[in-house]
Amino acid sequence: MDKQQPNNPLHGVTLEKIVTTLVEWYGWEKLGKWIPIKCFTSNPSVKSSLKFLRKTPWARTKVENLYLVTLRKKQPEFKS
Repeated sequence: MDKQQPNNPLHGVTLEKIVTTLVEWYGWEKLGKWIPIKCFTSNPSVKSSLKFLRKTPWARTKVENLYLVTLRKKQPEFKS
């Protein structure tokens, strides 16, 4: 089950790590403007965000995409 996934830039990165990193980089207010979901705009927390994102594939995809775009900007040597 430990298969390498060289074409998956999110392999090994947990959703919690993604959300935590985005909050550190941008803060809840900016996240809520870019991805207007209640768990980012109304009394936000990592725990509530994880609960919602795990149940909502479209929102999770938006968060993962923002993480990848940001990672490319912050680490130009990063390639996906």
